[in-house]
Amino acid sequence: MLVYNSQTHRKEELVPIEEGKIRMYVCGPTVYDQIHIGNARTFLSFDVIRRYLMFKGYQVTFAQNLTDVDDKIINRANEQGRTAADVAEECSQAFIEQMHRFGIMDPDIRPRATREIEAMQEMIQVLIDKGFAYPVPSGDVYFSVRSDHSYGILSGRDLDQLRAGERVEVNDEKRDPFDFALWKAAKPGEPSWPSPWGEGRPGWHTECCAMIHRYLGTPIDIHGGGADLIFPHHENETAQAMCAWDKALANTWMHAGMLRVNGDKMSKSLGNFFTLKEVLDKYPADAVRLLMLQTQYRAPLDFSFERLDGTVGTLERLQACVRNLRWAAGQKPTSGELEGADREFGRVVDAAREEFCAQMDDDFNTAGGLAAIFSLVTSANTYLDAAGEHYACAVCLRAADTLCELCNVLGVDLSASAADELPHELVDLARENAGYEGDSADEAAEALLAARQEARAAKDWGRADAIRDGITALGLVVEDTAAGARLHKKA
Repeated sequence: MLVYNSQTHRKEELVPIEEGKIRMYVCGPTVYDQIHIGNARTFLSFDVIRRYLMFKGYQVTFAQNLTDVDDKIINRANEQGRTAADVAEECSQAFIEQMHRFGIMDPDIRPRATREIEAMQEMIQVLIDKGFAYPVPSGDVYFSVRSDHSYGILSGRDLDQLRAGERVEVNDEKRDPFDFALWKAAKPGEPSWPSPWGEGRPGWHTECCAMIHRYLGTPIDIHGGGADLIFPHHENETAQAMCAWDKALANTWMHAGMLRVNGDKMSKSLGNFFTLKEVLDKYPADAVRLLMLQTQYRAPLDFSFERLDGTVGTLERLQACVRNLRWAAGQKPTSGELEGADREFGRVVDAAREEFCAQMDDDFNTAGGLAAIFSLVTSANTYLDAAGEHYACAVCLRAADTLCELCNVLGVDLSASAADELPHELVDLARENAGYEGDSADEAAEALLAARQEARAAKDWGRADAIRDGITALGLVVEDTAAGARLHKKA
């Protein structure tokens, strides 16, 4: 399996530190508001990477933090007349809720910055003792960037080519304008904790490094995040690890590309800023996932609602194919060995799975993986149309299972559920329009479809349309196929 390493700028064979196991950390959100769809794209990318590693048989330990103390949280709390802790807790729960709605798996470990103060202070003290950090009279503690001769190893930045004041905070107490805060002295009204350097709180770059070392050990196999975190956040993380423990923080650094909306950078001032909640309130989570996964995780993603509308249709096509395959698999089985088109379709199913894995093994290329899935959908629809009523049921079932399995790797659920059950109101409709006397929704559906077919054959279009309209009013769709009509719920 090849994975692009942001530090070496090339694809490398994934070689776990411990055979069969992957330790993985992805930077979580600063919890001061609802997350936007750019954040969601990053979390989705690493959710799929995690899922595929598990699919390949790795035992994955996945950690993701919540930054629940930060300037943004404090500022939001002041704006709302609330405590920073209340804002952080409310937004933490909102983030977790939206991740669940989006189909993102919970991390195995979810540390919060406010609960890891001791681990951060221990790391800061190690850096001070080794001469890589220094406290100042105000109570701040800074990391001495120029004391780390490998600084820039991740981002490729040359400090001498950067000007003070650009991307760095200038402060008279710093020995160098590029030095960054490991500990910030308390200000009136702000949350703070006691420390050897006085009351204060950790700097943003400090928490992830300390959490990784505490919960996963260093180095880890994979450290991920958005491309905007490479500098300075991830550069500062790896600098602290190298200086504190003489070890790299991660063997492989992975970064998801940025999201744009209709070709422009997402911005509230442009009116193209959307939270994940806003999008999921209007569109199925699986459709949003499919849209984002059509672009390989490292590449920039252009988001638009026009594309998302199209992806809803794409999702319906997937669902319909699986539904039709399972319906065909439930018919009377063919006898004897597979022959001709049946055997060929079986080979197509196997080839699609192999192609999906080949694409995903190449740096988690979800775009290629989806192409393999939809090639199988096209072949399945062609097979079903050509087979008429003579299906090889075992092959149909294998194709449906394969589509569900591969989509599940992407976090898209096509499996049958209680939501697929037909409403009982069909019974009353069939009694009124088809002379049905039983009490089974499935049997009622068959009676209605038979009555509709009889009406169409007799050119009694009024009755046929009345049956169809009654079915539609129950939130169902009549799908006409080569093997006859069937009902299913609207997507």
